[in-house]
Amino acid sequence: MNTSQTGAGILETWESSIRSYSRSFPTVFATADNARQTDEQGRSYIDFFAGAGVLNFGHNNERMTKALIDYLQNKGVIHSLDMSTIAKREFVEKFVTTILEPRGISCRIQFMGPTGTNAVEAALKLARRVTGRSTIAAFSHGFHGMTLGSLALTANAYFRGAAGVPLDHVVHYPFGCEPRCNGCELGCGEDSIERLRALYQDSSSGVAPPAAFVLETIQAEGGVNVASEKWLKDLQQLARDCGALFILDDIQVGCGRTGSYFSFDDMDLDWDIVCLAKGIGGIGTPLAMNLIKPEYDDHWSPGEHTGTFRGQNLSFIAGREALTYFDDDRLMSEVRQKGEIMARSLADIRDKFSNLNFQVKGRGMIQGLDVIHGETAKKIAARSFEKGLLLSPCGTDGRVIKLLPPLTIPDADLEEGLHMLSEACQEVLAA
Repeated sequence: MNTSQTGAGILETWESSIRSYSRSFPTVFATADNARQTDEQGRSYIDFFAGAGVLNFGHNNERMTKALIDYLQNKGVIHSLDMSTIAKREFVEKFVTTILEPRGISCRIQFMGPTGTNAVEAALKLARRVTGRSTIAAFSHGFHGMTLGSLALTANAYFRGAAGVPLDHVVHYPFGCEPRCNGCELGCGEDSIERLRALYQDSSSGVAPPAAFVLETIQAEGGVNVASEKWLKDLQQLARDCGALFILDDIQVGCGRTGSYFSFDDMDLDWDIVCLAKGIGGIGTPLAMNLIKPEYDDHWSPGEHTGTFRGQNLSFIAGREALTYFDDDRLMSEVRQKGEIMARSLADIRDKFSNLNFQVKGRGMIQGLDVIHGETAKKIAARSFEKGLLLSPCGTDGRVIKLLPPLTIPDADLEEGLHMLSEACQEVLAA
């Protein structure tokens, strides 16, 4: 074996077969700036992937980079488990004053391991502790992580199949997507809540109320499926009536992605736990946290759920800087405007191929084009990469082209990327 290989060759030789995105983007990246990455050959790519929603504020955000450099040069604490640091205190203060207090939210903030699946696992433990029940209710097409508890919630058979053990104590129900969605063959829709209520109220149904309902308001990996507001409110009321917790996974579509900090802002939802990760670390360093109603957080005893890398201080520094984008509505206004541009561009593609019954889905700067067949989406993504655009399919069989650019993407890069996608669709579908 030649150990002197360079470029992608050494990675293909030595890295695990489980590698994924490197197969979709077969090049070696060297530098990155906002919404562009450049490979070692000097070719620039527009990034409509953004680290699967981690890089809401772009690659190497200048404000965050400066804050991190200053912190490192001043010998700031980097690793601290859950000990108190100035970096943590300033992040929490900024989150409270910028996000929680303006919304009238009273909660506790729990830090755990640094990824989204850690946040979900902690939420599951607490829901079971609070209610004394073991079963969790999740929903079709949902994605919540790869560790066993989160994977049990995840609906995708490909991911579930790698577990190697039974994924127990979770039941899946139809997701209540907006009426315009495809997939109603699964029974999704607002009437599904009343069917659930009838099951829970019937002592001979054999169906017991769960410890919690866990859901995404927009199923990002599941195909950019947007829950209807009425379904969310009806589900919340059902949770209250049957003594279950109402847990929102806002890991991929929170932190400004939809044009407001939370994807569920302005819906007047009374959640019990919110799971956050991805974008809250600001610059791409890992951070995850749960927002928990105080009366439920009191069920924890010290150290019952830990994590060596909970409370990562570099993420606190960059994350605090990220929160300054929400001091006013300027960025969120831009997100809403750019989201409309993205949706119109996808609608143009849909209308150009109206005989194929494509569908546009999404809100804000998460938008999807359902091209019905996974093989078609794969070809479009590959052709887009050849043109210099990074994007990734999602949903059942990978049938949905998902657009997830940084919220800070320049208008020119957004327009150029959308043009590349339109060309890629034209070339693939014409062939």
